[in-house]
Amino acid sequence: MGQTFRLRKRCDIEEFRTRSHIVAEMGGKQTINVRLEPAHAGWRLDRALASAVPALSRERLKALIRSGAVEAGGKLMRDPATKVRGEEALQVAVPQPAPAHNEAQDIPLKIVFEDEHLLVVDKPAGLVVHPAAGNLDGTLVNALLHHCGGSLSGIGGVARPGIVHRIDKDTSGLLVVAKTDTAHEGLSKQFAAHSIDRRYLAIVDGVPKPSQGTVDAPLARSTTNRKKIAVVEGSRGKRAVTHWRRLNVLRDAALLECRLETGRTHQVRVHMASIGHPLLGDPVYGRSGTTHGKILKRQHFKRQALHATELGFTHPVTKLRLSFSSPMPPDMQELFNALGV
Repeated sequence: MGQTFRLRKRCDIEEFRTRSHIVAEMGGKQTINVRLEPAHAGWRLDRALASAVPALSRERLKALIRSGAVEAGGKLMRDPATKVRGEEALQVAVPQPAPAHNEAQDIPLKIVFEDEHLLVVDKPAGLVVHPAAGNLDGTLVNALLHHCGGSLSGIGGVARPGIVHRIDKDTSGLLVVAKTDTAHEGLSKQFAAHSIDRRYLAIVDGVPKPSQGTVDAPLARSTTNRKKIAVVEGSRGKRAVTHWRRLNVLRDAALLECRLETGRTHQVRVHMASIGHPLLGDPVYGRSGTTHGKILKRQHFKRQALHATELGFTHPVTKLRLSFSSPMPPDMQELFNALGV
């Protein structure tokens, strides 16, 4: 067991690794010995540890606490919300990263931006983001494992390494992936604070009037169909806000720009359907037997007409504001042309 070290300043894990009297390698785990400061008194355990060891994200520390990896005086501390007294001596056993069971696969990726902390991918329609029942391989995660050679944030777990947010299989466009835990935590905080700029292009049934508006309607899993999301009333749902504006009027259809203030599952698809303008081609929330059916069939368009066209965020490490754009993909462009007036 390494000696106890009083943390008088924020320091990162590399310092621990270079000082053998602070970190002991035991049984495939790194044991970090921490003595909290008096100023930590009254803090939640996870918050105090995150302050003392900033290289480990608060979410990572919560998981470690719940798994029994944190102890004080030989007693396990399993509740992240436990209030600390200050000056406690704690031991944090950090296991070596578990190898992902996902297979690295050489799947072509369109990388828009990449550095040592994160990357931005322009995902094609049809590519699932992470493995799940029915899609155990051939996913974006499989492609990322091959591309990054294991340098993906582990916060998402072995099934979803690096994944900070997702877009549906049949939605195309931009998403950001974290390569380090620091980047993952920083990006997650921005998503939670709704400071990420996300804009989508959507081709919808009918022409919404007026030319712009906002849908502020909470969403939750449907009680009648677990595969669907529904607009709900009261506190059962999570707040969801979509700002939209009409870009082009087409033949009994319209091209919209939808800006997400929040990011819920199927948000744009459900919100636009809720105001009577579902996305063309949407197999779940769209209308069947519409006048556009023949055009969709002729264009071999078999997905929802939705594309994540803009993504902006503050780099969690460099603090620079980054902004990326992706043009409408060929299949949506062809549908747009076919619907032109």
